[in-house]
Amino acid sequence: MLAVVRLHLPSDIPIVGIELTPYVLIRRLDSTVTADDIPESSPVDGHFLRYKWYRVQSDKNVAVCSIHPSEPAKLQCLACLKPNIPVAKSYHCTQKCFSDAWPHHRTIHERAANAFNGNQKGGFGHFNNSVSSANLTIGYTPPMYPAGIKHGDETWFEVGRSKTYTPTADDIGHVLKFECSIASAVTKLRVGQPNTLLTNRVITAPSPTPRQLIHVDGTGHLDLDRRGSFTVMSYKVLSETSASNDLYNYCPPWALSWPYRRQNLLREIVGYRADIICLQEVQNDHYDDFFSPELEKHGYYGIFKRKTTEVPGGKTIDGCATFYRRDKFAHVKKYEVEFNKAAHSLAEAVIPTTQKKIALNRLVKDNVALIVVLEMKVNNQIVDNLAKKQLICVANTHVHVQQDLKDVKLWQVHTLLKGLEKIAASADIPIMVCGDFNSVPGSAPHELLAVGKVDPSHHDLTVDPLNILHPHNKLVHQLPLVSAYTAFARTVGVAFEQHKRRLDNRTNEPLFTSITRDFVGTLDYIFYSADSLIVASLLELLDEESLRKDTALPSPGWSSDHIALLVEFRCQNKSWH
Repeated sequence: MLAVVRLHLPSDIPIVGIELTPYVLIRRLDSTVTADDIPESSPVDGHFLRYKWYRVQSDKNVAVCSIHPSEPAKLQCLACLKPNIPVAKSYHCTQKCFSDAWPHHRTIHERAANAFNGNQKGGFGHFNNSVSSANLTIGYTPPMYPAGIKHGDETWFEVGRSKTYTPTADDIGHVLKFECSIASAVTKLRVGQPNTLLTNRVITAPSPTPRQLIHVDGTGHLDLDRRGSFTVMSYKVLSETSASNDLYNYCPPWALSWPYRRQNLLREIVGYRADIICLQEVQNDHYDDFFSPELEKHGYYGIFKRKTTEVPGGKTIDGCATFYRRDKFAHVKKYEVEFNKAAHSLAEAVIPTTQKKIALNRLVKDNVALIVVLEMKVNNQIVDNLAKKQLICVANTHVHVQQDLKDVKLWQVHTLLKGLEKIAASADIPIMVCGDFNSVPGSAPHELLAVGKVDPSHHDLTVDPLNILHPHNKLVHQLPLVSAYTAFARTVGVAFEQHKRRLDNRTNEPLFTSITRDFVGTLDYIFYSADSLIVASLLELLDEESLRKDTALPSPGWSSDHIALLVEFRCQNKSWH
């Protein structure tokens, strides 16, 4: 007969809207074990698994902290007791908890007030509480599940009969109980006692303060083609394989779990409504099973470039994914840059035979870049007039992470730029270079991108054991690239002072795009062709205060160890062919 060996949840703190799928380990009659499901339609050894979920409602109402859900609430914000604010968000465990959360908590009040006023005026984007007569059913509809079962001072309400359950708003503040039973394929009756586990109380997902798109000054004198306005986002999303509890032990396990993070990432990405989305560190199975189908629902088409080294099972670890809105762009061409191939070509051309193995061990690091050429649509249509066709080129890359391999980072960036120069030479086309470059402002890779060359005396050039960076005067490119976020430094006015304070005074780059316990700095950039594009708006940068003083990324509110960058570009008025 079957026997349940182990029940386990990836996270014992359930979140509204985030599905829960327990890990169930079963021992068969022949003593082999499996984690596969055994449904009634495919019994094993004459038995199958039956699942039930219960909401456990205690007669003793216990409120929990909205910030620290494992702590009981000791104070409540009375200002939250108004329309559109869930009561669960009003509870806090200590005065310090409430004070630390106040900058974000205040925005909850403001959003609720705006929503209430909008509803009063019939505003856009709010739920309609009226019920259509088409949804009314005449007659009695039996309940889906039986009435609650009384157990002492608790009542168990059955809420699900499948292995996976997604908590609802009705579950907030309650414990969930999962029950796994072995049943006979013949009698359909349960055999033996059920195996159960209990979760912590269900909470709502934290909602961080929304980041605003900031219009930047200094563009009024340019001749702009309004049809050529579009937004580009770059975001390293942190793959599941990289998000280990050991590395990010400051992040609650439930907030680090992939089922939670993927929904939080999707909510954030979709919320920005970018026309072009460049994602890095996208796990290839997550691209196929999640990002591609989910973003397709929102009108995007995706292109994915996997890393080249394979892991057991024949699957690559991650890669770069570029999505574009189907109503705004048409795909023209793509180029894939495999730095491993470039490394082998370099070794064949310039590395002595006796050093090739050493050279390849240093250069072959599996990183890739994806270059996509898109044609802009007008009113969701391709432009027939060849003289008015507008093409853009978007490069998306993830440069090697290891900090001591400065020569490899610079060589990868230089290789990418040489490829982009060839594309630029074949067509008069604006270029954007997006990604996680794993290089701080002022480093040699950043200097090459931003200035077009590297100072021969740059300290990074001292790391060149393979002599691949010589002569130093070859480390140049002719692309007119500018880092988009330096546009904040060129703004004028008091309104922009808070944004300028979030820039590095020396390079005018953001103070950070990644913040963990061990690192605070900028690694992500969006570069653009300054001769054909201008920056119209920028997604505001975060500061450490907005992330709370006692936290780092990822966190319950922000589900990657990097932040997203987003730029609105406008095309200068010219014809592209």
